Amino acid sequence: MQKVFFFFFLLFLATNVHAQKTDKKLARKIHALVKDFNGDVGIYVKHLKSGKEVAYNADTVFPTASTIKVPIMVAVFDKIENGALQYNQNLIYRKDMQLYQGDEGIIASLKDSAHVALSAVQMLSISMSDNSASLWLQQLAGTGTQINQWLVNNGYTKMRVNSRTPGREQDREVYGWGQTSPRDMANLFIQIRGGKAVSEAASEEMYRVLGNMYLDHRSPSRIPPYIKTASKTGSVNAARSEVVMVNAPHGDYVFAIYTKNLKDQ
Repeated sequence: MQKVFFFFFLLFLATNVHAQKTDKKLARKIHALVKDFNGDVGIYVKHLKSGKEVAYNADTVFPTASTIKVPIMVAVFDKIENGALQYNQNLIYRKDMQLYQGDEGIIASLKDSAHVALSAVQMLSISMSDNSASLWLQQLAGTGTQINQWLVNNGYTKMRVNSRTPGREQDREVYGWGQTSPRDMANLFIQIRGGKAVSEAASEEMYRVLGNMYLDHRSPSRIPPYIKTASKTGSVNAARSEVVMVNAPHGDYVFAIYTKNLKDQ
């Protein structure tokens, strides 16, 4: 009888701990905001200190658009950590590298045989969302195959690179360059923020890169400039995405918002 009572007592504790994780007030506000949304939306919000969260279609798979550049960066730093690359090594740009077709970004504007540091290419990929820079980094990271293997090894079940990745052609037709759930992408930011992505030193540098955002006209523009943020956005015709880590005075929080099938393109 005592064993049965103890079992139900543990069940009661587990149930209540789980219930306390949901911020019900915020959940009601989010549900009200998305009620008449013209498309599909997924949202995941987590306050790191308290553990409270709100999940709305948080495990649904969405197109990443340019937010796929975050796991690409992580895989690059994994190569750096293993000695296969050096963060400040000199790279040589070639016009025949077949990067992003029709790109008008900074990397695509370089002259043939131009020298550029890997760290500069990484900065352009994240801060200015330079597509040619990002595809170059994807190649250096070992292509989408190795990036996806890192994601599998680290427990990410929904986040994958599709473009230029053998075996993922059908996924690319549906989701484009990459795919993720809001929860997966938010958790990657949490892993970086906690110093647990690749290594503590690598995580710190990646967090600096994510905190130096040139394209900060969305959510970061609504946050006071003296509050540190780390973020990445993505946009394609029928999908918009954004993930932001905020170093707020009351404790860090992260939110990831993903959409697809937008009527307004």
